[in-house]
Amino acid sequence: MSDSGQETISMFDAVGGAGFFEAMVDHFYDAVLTNDVLRPLYPEDLAEARRHTALFLMQYWGGPSIYNEERGHPRLRMRHIPFAIGQPERDAWLDLMLAGLDHALAGIPHPPLADQIREAIAGYLDHASTAMINQP
Repeated sequence: MSDSGQETISMFDAVGGAGFFEAMVDHFYDAVLTNDVLRPLYPEDLAEARRHTALFLMQYWGGPSIYNEERGHPRLRMRHIPFAIGQPERDAWLDLMLAGLDHALAGIPHPPLADQIREAIAGYLDHASTAMINQP
């Protein structure tokens, strides 16, 4: 319960759970397959990357802590240091991830809620993608 006496729910619950994040991440990785900027950064088989990204986002937004249980603390910056990420990679990643977000949001039947969800998640993605830049 919040201080106002109203029950608060996590973003994970607000979007309907794992399916939302799986749809978002699947849409993103499907686009990575044909993206000239991002494809070279990923392994040939994207199954593990899809799973890890979905689990991370679910956990970050209040879902189960499977990511931490399997992989430990996210340490996003450390995990991305081996990859050359400049502004072009960051921008391409963010564009595709926002497209994935919009794809998943199509399943939210209440437009004002979808707008609030988009604002929150897009803000996080923007901030996180900028933090991963490690090249001039």
